[in-house]
Amino acid sequence: MANSIFIKADELAKELDISQGLAYKMIAQWNEELKAKGYTTVGGRVSRRYYQEKIYGAGEE
Repeated sequence: MANSIFIKADELAKELDISQGLAYKMIAQWNEELKAKGYTTVGGRVSRRYYQEKIYGAGEE
């Protein structure tokens, strides 16, 4: 699934070693942030690029 543009809650939970419930909450929060920026979102999944920015700081200098 690493080739997908989106990351789903089950994959996020496994990657971060957190519960699926927490993963869904994180995705919901990130999707709200993206909506506020004017992006279209898909429920239950978030852009893999945005996930990497939020967790690993990708794109920050």
